[in-house]
Amino acid sequence: MVELFSDLHIHSCLCPCANDDMTPANICGMAAIKGLQMIAVTDHNTARNLPTVKKCCDAYGLLMIPGMEITTKEEVHLLGYFETVEEAVDFSEFLRQHLPKKKNMPQFFGSQLVMDEDDNVIAEEDALLIGATDLRLSELVQIIRERGGVPVPAHINRGSNGLLINLGFMPEELKFTAVEVSRSLPCPHTPQVGKVILHSSDAHYLGDIFEPEITTTLYEPTSKAFLELLRNGSQTL
Repeated sequence: MVELFSDLHIHSCLCPCANDDMTPANICGMAAIKGLQMIAVTDHNTARNLPTVKKCCDAYGLLMIPGMEITTKEEVHLLGYFETVEEAVDFSEFLRQHLPKKKNMPQFFGSQLVMDEDDNVIAEEDALLIGATDLRLSELVQIIRERGGVPVPAHINRGSNGLLINLGFMPEELKFTAVEVSRSLPCPHTPQVGKVILHSSDAHYLGDIFEPEITTTLYEPTSKAFLELLRNGSQTL
């Protein structure tokens, strides 16, 4: 078994709501400086920066968990974790068809930058990533699982996009095995029982990335082992 300091919900400069300094190289560099060993960059409704994040994680010796943060039709934020970058990117391409049929307005919403490992902008995403998809929560949960991923409701006790705040209850029929809980706010105990509980930074600025304080115990340091942990439930991270 191995314990890894982790932060499993970080946003890159591809998100219009994240600082432009949140390049893949800067994120991985800051994570390494802080002493983290495993991270997940989970941009809103896209995985376009994940291939570069993987290169940077490899360069810094970090374990990368491919993921993204999807906004459901109900305006609930749902994290989706995958075993490989290819699976995440494939899901991202599928999800693109379900984004709002509007273009991003950088001057209003913020830039959406696709980067290489040397901090060069290689593309600007023109689809509006900040909005909700046209897929319901139940649909997205099923699709993520069919594609080999694990769905995890994000910050369930925080903000209008948290599942408990938005819906007011935990939909037990969806059989979530893991949830993300904001540590700074109270959360009812019942929705967490028997589930893996993630505590992550949801960082939009470099300084917000976690210090080495949250550990994840895996049987081996791989994304496969992490997904198996999420599917099995019961550990607090």
